[in-house]
Amino acid sequence: MAEAAVSMRHISKSFGKKVIANKNVDLDIYHGEILSLLGENGSGKTTLMNMLSGVYYPDDGEILIDGKHVTIASPKDAHDLGIGMIHQHFKLIDVFTALENILIGLPKENTEKNARAQVKEICDKYGFELDPDKKVYDMNVSEKETLEIVKTLYRGAEVLILDEPTAVLTPQEIRKLFTILRNMREDGKAIVIITHKLNEVMEISDRISVLRKGENAGTVLKTETNEQQLTEMMVGEKITLNITRDFVEDKTKRLEVKHLSVTDIENKKVVDDITFDLYSGEILGIAGISGSGQKELLEAIMGLQKCDEGSSVIYNSTAHGVHELVGLSTKEIIAHGLHLAFVPEDRLGMGLVGNMGMTDNVMLKRYRKGQGPFLHRKQPEQTAQKIKDELEVLTPDLDYPVRRLSGGNVQKILVGREINNKPTVLMTAYAVRGLDINTSYAIYNLLNEQKKKGVAVIYVGEDLDVLLALSDRIMVLCSGKMNGMLDGRTATKEEVGYLMTHLKEEA
Repeated sequence: MAEAAVSMRHISKSFGKKVIANKNVDLDIYHGEILSLLGENGSGKTTLMNMLSGVYYPDDGEILIDGKHVTIASPKDAHDLGIGMIHQHFKLIDVFTALENILIGLPKENTEKNARAQVKEICDKYGFELDPDKKVYDMNVSEKETLEIVKTLYRGAEVLILDEPTAVLTPQEIRKLFTILRNMREDGKAIVIITHKLNEVMEISDRISVLRKGENAGTVLKTETNEQQLTEMMVGEKITLNITRDFVEDKTKRLEVKHLSVTDIENKKVVDDITFDLYSGEILGIAGISGSGQKELLEAIMGLQKCDEGSSVIYNSTAHGVHELVGLSTKEIIAHGLHLAFVPEDRLGMGLVGNMGMTDNVMLKRYRKGQGPFLHRKQPEQTAQKIKDELEVLTPDLDYPVRRLSGGNVQKILVGREINNKPTVLMTAYAVRGLDINTSYAIYNLLNEQKKKGVAVIYVGEDLDVLLALSDRIMVLCSGKMNGMLDGRTATKEEVGYLMTHLKEEA
């Protein structure tokens, strides 16, 4: 076999005394290949690649580029060595154009005229579609990801690392990205993909390396493995992955959403005249390409978005009667004792406070219930311990800042906290985005348990296979409109995908 483009030998990295992210890891990356890096949340995948891209510096071990020992102490060092990483959260300036983002921080000899020609050459060579004069704030997620990749290639990257590149893309956008990655592979680029989607791993990879609890679990050829074997390598045991879908007969209407519309600050209708009912003992899945109004719909129901005139959301509760939610703030909804729970897609922005530990984040939901000016920590601490034990949250202690935990552990805390408040309506936005397969199934089981208890669940998801397996009904959004309501048991992926991208003609 040819010499590796990158060889990482005996790499170790710890954060403090208790968190060992990587331990004695070996990894080879070759030119002209696509390597998938698999592992559960917290297994050290991103940390390992952050050391290769200069974000972190290893405590121990060595890195060789084309057989030569190198020191990578900063992202600039990595760039100079031809290594570029496209992170899950894009590092772009919204008010700049694509071309301005590509040129930022580069020497003045990189003129706009020359850059424009080189960017066109890169796009033509690999099959990218990019408008160099488009502002980032006008781009969708796919366009932003394209810009990040082109920016990295423009700066001379021969080794590209993509962290969860398909997390928010439609099936059509994923196919397009894979075509581009194959073109780059044929041109001799070394490509690493960090992903949790096993079906995509089997489609795009040449080799697959698996990390388990920060250590090597093995590297296999795609042609010599399967999804079951990869799952066992990730978790260290044989597991059967099935999403159950129980049928609950005793149903009560919990929400009546009528003509719900939301107009954003740019006077664009992001939610456009949506009407549906939600019942206890069901999971209503919501499908749609990114930016179709999913986020705004849930936030409007929860009192976080101002609704247009004529909108109505009726909440039916056996204990608290009938309430109109439109016009009420989230604070007022809670004050009325209405049991709505919301797991937002922005875990550490809207959901949890990153610098706080589990106990303090639990207290955020309870501080208004305190008597007098003092807060008592005993009950929130007991609740936090219960969430930690039942959901197997990996944290050094209950006061450890949640921002330092892996995405899966953060999500377990957030979902556990919301469920602990015994909601009658539970709304989740991208509850398993970026999570490993084991943590994802733990979340699916939690949602199913809530459904069996009579909770009305809304699940906004991007994996159509999961939506079809989990949901009783699937509402498809397209350009802010409800474009169809399907039976989850009989709908097909093709049918849902078509409705996501083709708005029905209005009568």
